[in-house]
Amino acid sequence: MTGDRNKLPTQSTSAEVDAFLRNVASVTPVGRTKTRGRLLFAMDATASREPAWDRACRIQGEMFTEAARAGGLSVQLCHYGGFNGFEATPWLMSSDSLLRHMSAVRCAAGITQIERVLRHAKTEAERSRVNAVVFVGDCVEEDVDRLCAAAGPLRLLAVPMFVFQEGHDPVAERAFREIATLTGGAYCRFDASSAAELRDLLRAVAVYAAGGREALEDLGRREGGTIKRLTHSLGPHR
Repeated sequence: MTGDRNKLPTQSTSAEVDAFLRNVASVTPVGRTKTRGRLLFAMDATASREPAWDRACRIQGEMFTEAARAGGLSVQLCHYGGFNGFEATPWLMSSDSLLRHMSAVRCAAGITQIERVLRHAKTEAERSRVNAVVFVGDCVEEDVDRLCAAAGPLRLLAVPMFVFQEGHDPVAERAFREIATLTGGAYCRFDASSAAELRDLLRAVAVYAAGGREALEDLGRREGGTIKRLTHSLGPHR
């Protein structure tokens, strides 16, 4: 890698958020029907993630609220932590159900299992259409080539992965950006001071999974702020 590529930014910028939202809007849902959208919500539940997990519990309900306007959303929570611990819930159709499952999780020390998340997402998408995967994490302790190999099939299944990185680990950033690119998704960074921004971006992905670009544009018109900036950068429908 060149010296310039090693000089990674240390915090999320307005331009990065705009780029993330543009990427969300550029993903074309394949095989959309009148059924609910399906979003796999994957999170790192190792010890370092406990504060961020609590924040995610507080804001997750708004994903369902906004997605309901766009046709509804089913969410599967997937997480890893501790010694080889990996769990996935059934597909949940309400905010209360998701919150109950999230509140029962206890973060525990362990290494990352992102490859396992990717392979699980592939299995779920082969069973039934998955509109998007959201992943929230802060580090990567696995071989990046193996992760890329596991991410590739999601692109073939038209399952974009939207990756949110907490913190500024440069190794994790390179891996997360590559995974997002390979799956046709998008990458964005956040930190403890940007919980509101994370809320808005999660809502954007959930609304898009449920109702596509038109639903996302409608959310921008109604809400303004971070999401409304998207409407100024979108081109016309093709």
